[in-house]
Amino acid sequence: MSGRTHVTRFRIRRSSVPAARHHVETLLKEWRLGGLVDVAALITSELTGNVINHARGTGEFFDLGLRRRGGLLILEVSDSYQWQMPELRKPGPDDLSGRGLLIVDALSENWGVRPRDPGKTVWAHLTINRVEHR
Repeated sequence: MSGRTHVTRFRIRRSSVPAARHHVETLLKEWRLGGLVDVAALITSELTGNVINHARGTGEFFDLGLRRRGGLLILEVSDSYQWQMPELRKPGPDDLSGRGLLIVDALSENWGVRPRDPGKTVWAHLTINRVEHR
């Protein structure tokens, strides 16, 4: 089942965060990757939440991509906001935000951001062969 790819477009609005998370959960179960559902859903929530909070007014949609390649699940969130690339922050104990990428960093094998025209794609890699296929 290597080589699967799926991309879905969502509107930039708050209700898209749980919709994207549910989409990832459903798709991973179809792909028999149930062991990745919880981690992938949390990463999806963080990355799509960042789009909702930071990319408003730059376009109507964001794309959520899932790819299965060479033992990895690659989760990507793309939007058209191009003026500031996300960076890993170290918020203080009293800060109310800024922990999303820390969560992504802790849960993924690797993550990063790349520019696209217009905007950017934030991606995270999850190892498939470390989980039991459910």
